[in-house]
Amino acid sequence: MQNSFFDQNVIYNTMTFTGRGQVTGSPDLAVIRLGVETRGENLMDAQNANAQLAQAILEALRDMGVSDITTFQYTIDRVFDFVDGTRVDRGYLIRNILEIKTNQLNQIGVIIDTAVYHGANVVDLISFEIENPQELYLQALNLAVLETYQKARSIAEQLGISINPIPIRIVENSVVPVPFSRFDAIGERALATPIEPGEKEIEASVTVIFTY
Repeated sequence: MQNSFFDQNVIYNTMTFTGRGQVTGSPDLAVIRLGVETRGENLMDAQNANAQLAQAILEALRDMGVSDITTFQYTIDRVFDFVDGTRVDRGYLIRNILEIKTNQLNQIGVIIDTAVYHGANVVDLISFEIENPQELYLQALNLAVLETYQKARSIAEQLGISINPIPIRIVENSVVPVPFSRFDAIGERALATPIEPGEKEIEASVTVIFTY
């Protein structure tokens, strides 16, 4: 009678290994967060100044053909300084951050420079992503499983055991990573700011139990 792996009357020899797999892909999506900070003693004046700059940025980007633009953050904060232990009211700080998504990676520098030219004084984030990473992640996952098999065979050879390891349990330890490049910028920029997306590594990790 053939025993299954779940036969409680049979004791199996097992080996457990962790494997990692990595594949490299080229980003095809950029996420940019930039916007305007304005200060003023009068809240309405500060809001109006901020709105005018933000509207100018929006119109300029849309004229370029950039359409995927949303408001990421809008905050109003009171600003205070302390002078000789006394709190001094400095008015208001208005922060309006837009999130821009584009597949035109060669236009990122132009997008940033256009926004800065029309009044943006904050660049919070540039994130390079792979829009559909599932296929690359599955490749990495397969490589991770293969690495555990290679480890099992190598250990068996070192111990002088002639076996063909059979996986009885595979546990996925990882998720698709989303790394990004970030920098802050305030002030004027020269046109054609160079932005290089580089490559992205997608990594998978598994734990496999083999029987022999």
